[in-house]
Amino acid sequence: QVPLVESGGGLVQAGGSLRLSCAASRSIFSINTMGWYRQAPGKQREFVARITSSFITSYADSVKGRFTISKDNAKNTVYLQMNSLKPDDTAVYYCAADRGPFISTNAYWGQGTQVTVSS
Repeated sequence: QVPLVESGGGLVQAGGSLRLSCAASRSIFSINTMGWYRQAPGKQREFVARITSSFITSYADSVKGRFTISKDNAKNTVYLQMNSLKPDDTAVYYCAADRGPFISTNAYWGQGTQVTVSS
């Protein structure tokens, strides 16, 4: 019954890949933007990627060229394909959904899924 359901986290070696999935409940009306943030121990939560209803994407500089965000409107699901993973990518990854053009403080948030990248 949670608004966002995440899956796909895990432990991988550096250079490996993971794909995260996040399904938004139909109870969240008029979602415009879905995306991902991450939070490493001792650090603030940081933006990773987002995608709008018109499929406009945006990425943090740290993940450009390595991560790809996509979505399936029929399933109300957003994905984050993570390639060439680095130890610095280790964090809890949070899915978010918002009715506006950006992920704001009013966004819905998932519970987080752990991604650990070993050296």
